[in-house]
Amino acid sequence: MKAKNNEIWALFASVKLALFTFFILAVTSIIGTVIPQGKEMGFYIENFGAGTAKLFQLLNVPDMYNSWWFVSLLALFSLNLIVCTIDRFPNIWRLVTMDNLALGVDRIIKMPKREVYTSELDPAAVKQALVDTLASSAWRFTSMDKEHGTLFAAQKGNWTRLGVITVHVSILVIFIGAIIGSALGFKASVMITEGRSTNKVYLYDGQATPVDLDFEVRCDRFELLVYDTGAPKEFTSDLVVLKDGKEVLSKSIEVNDPLQFGGLTFYQSSYQAIDNAVAVELEKVGGEVKKFFISPGREVTWPEEGVRFGIVNVMGGAMGQARFKIWFKDEKAAPSQFWVDGGKQVMIERPDSNFAFSARPLFATGLQVTKDPGVWYVYLGCIMMLVGLYIAFFLSHRKVWLYITEEHSKTQLHVTGTSNKNKLGFDNDFMALTDHLVKSASLKLTKEGS
Repeated sequence: MKAKNNEIWALFASVKLALFTFFILAVTSIIGTVIPQGKEMGFYIENFGAGTAKLFQLLNVPDMYNSWWFVSLLALFSLNLIVCTIDRFPNIWRLVTMDNLALGVDRIIKMPKREVYTSELDPAAVKQALVDTLASSAWRFTSMDKEHGTLFAAQKGNWTRLGVITVHVSILVIFIGAIIGSALGFKASVMITEGRSTNKVYLYDGQATPVDLDFEVRCDRFELLVYDTGAPKEFTSDLVVLKDGKEVLSKSIEVNDPLQFGGLTFYQSSYQAIDNAVAVELEKVGGEVKKFFISPGREVTWPEEGVRFGIVNVMGGAMGQARFKIWFKDEKAAPSQFWVDGGKQVMIERPDSNFAFSARPLFATGLQVTKDPGVWYVYLGCIMMLVGLYIAFFLSHRKVWLYITEEHSKTQLHVTGTSNKNKLGFDNDFMALTDHLVKSASLKLTKEGS
């Protein structure tokens, strides 16, 4: 049975099916955006009620984009695109590769876009003059002798007919990238306390399943900036990647500026204050900077510099606005006490050296970790789609014919043309061609009827 007579083939080649499937995918994607994904069932019970949460569980709404029905919709849409492409490609390819000289003369001279000229020269002379004139035009013509005259043909943008095919293929490439990313990639998270490292991340699968990495990620510093109201303004993490115990990469990341290594991308996503913990930086001016992670009420020693200090009081919150009362002593002078604002620096003057002291609440940086080996296919598909859409909407297939014949002892030149879209632009091209022919002194053309 021929494909065009096969009802099942016709169904899957239908544009209506494509529009319907695309509409359902769009609606369900909105639902998946509005309803938070990857939460515990208790979250859905609390926010949507037990009955709705049970329906969500039945339809796998918490992991909607991996649910059987959403994947089935994608498969149906992909099959629809493949069949549509296969069904339409032969006709499109015929238009791309067709020999325009093979088109019947009767059809050519009756096209809506046409002009007819006469010449004082005989057909052979007009043919030769036309060859010379067209050599300097914007078109590249081929010619063929017909029974009653000579036909010239030229075209531009025949390949633009493939724009819609490019769009179809681009969607399939994006789907392939998404499938690869879903099958071979993952999304995870991890909290790393400043000064510590980890070689594990934890999947967003409702069970926080650990995934071992073949390298370590260390957070050397976390910095939180706040507004005067205490609301977070921005936060950054200084991350270091260690491979076999050696530092191989370091980067300060912030929201929308991630770290990439080993096929993984680490995004700055959140933070968490560590209770009863303070990060202290003590610098001997002109010398070494030493970092300490301490708890209030405990004495800390820097033996190399003969320094002892501790936090004796804390005021304020943990969002960068805390104040710390510091006790400081070395062997050169009497102990001193002072207050330091979180994140600020205080100079401590001693008899033979000075120290710069700063303290701030200790945080753990929250990182979102993704592995998506299909992302480059998605990028390629997006580029293909943009190119295909540009070709399909802004470029056109333009064809022109010139036919020399003799009618009533007069040499006639028929100039005709057609374009599949952008008729206004083609009118300008057609007018430019006819003006070029009329201005040619060797052709001696006169517009018929003028």
